[in-house]
Amino acid sequence: MTDHNQPKDMMPAQSEKQPACVRVGITQGDTNGVSWEIILKVFSEATMLELCTPIIYGHAKVAAYHAKTLGLNTPFRIVADADDAAEGQLNLVNCSDDDVKVEYGVSAAEAGHAAFVSLEQAVHDLKEGRVDVLVTAPINKKSIQSANFRFPGHTEYLQARLGDESTEPLMILCNNLMRVALVTTHLPISEVAFAVTEERIAQKARLLYDSLRRDFGISSPRIAILALNPHAGDGGVIGQEEEEVITPAIKSLIDAGLPCYGPFAADGFFGAGMYRRFDAVLAMYHDQGLAPFKSLAQNDGVNYTAGLPFVRTSPDHGTAYDIAGKGMANTQSFRNAVYAAIDIWRNRRAFDEAYANPLPKIYQERKER
Repeated sequence: MTDHNQPKDMMPAQSEKQPACVRVGITQGDTNGVSWEIILKVFSEATMLELCTPIIYGHAKVAAYHAKTLGLNTPFRIVADADDAAEGQLNLVNCSDDDVKVEYGVSAAEAGHAAFVSLEQAVHDLKEGRVDVLVTAPINKKSIQSANFRFPGHTEYLQARLGDESTEPLMILCNNLMRVALVTTHLPISEVAFAVTEERIAQKARLLYDSLRRDFGISSPRIAILALNPHAGDGGVIGQEEEEVITPAIKSLIDAGLPCYGPFAADGFFGAGMYRRFDAVLAMYHDQGLAPFKSLAQNDGVNYTAGLPFVRTSPDHGTAYDIAGKGMANTQSFRNAVYAAIDIWRNRRAFDEAYANPLPKIYQERKER
């Protein structure tokens, strides 16, 4: 994720016409990684401060240390809480005055705890309406583990804190080239086949369909669904899941009016560029969808959590310990995560406004005449 070239971004088309009213909550992520570098670099750009009101949740001492070490002169304003954030400035809610030792490239419990404190405060303010959207910087999934955080990652944590217990959220990786969603997320490969059920596929596909319409503004989305086994099972020779689970799920979705197609063998699907024919791809497991996506995304991908009542995005990369503290981090994915959060927030508002008074009201008015 080295920043060699000028990034190609997904900047919201409406940004020049609308005021900087969207309040973007940003977590500091793992303090030993590249999070502070990319945050400070991105918000050194005046256009970003015109686009939104950024509110970082983190440690002021850590921010100052990263800025000094990396030679970044991005000014930030420390505020008591998000309500005091000012437009046109980079705001920082100081979550703690504790001294946090920064050790670039090191997985440490202290850095994990700092990431958790930041995340907890940001999510609290998101629920309280103090920020409009949430952009999370990368965490180390091991170092953040504690009695208060026992989740495989952000997605599962946000489900517990923000979601509905009856519905799993949906991980969508997206950029200008494609959108890839996952039936199963942070699950060991040995457990994937058991977790891929007809019910789960149908549920994830419906979440994806609804998100494409409400969050991405696509009126009639087309969804490709991947197979689980090599060569889509070769008619049952290499596994039965396609015939017994995935194909029946696709049929039920089609019968319900959702334009879903497949199952497609993953290698041929991406190798032949078939993703270009669809608005989104539903993969069965993490690496099946994310390996080809990240190979093709070229540092501009965004991780979006659909199925939640709030908008949350993040860059599609990790802590990048190998280049932490070297000033080499590519900002493109994080910048696009901010853009995507704003776009989705706007799309949801427009969609909800358009469907707030559906046609039955018109029919009722006609009947009363």
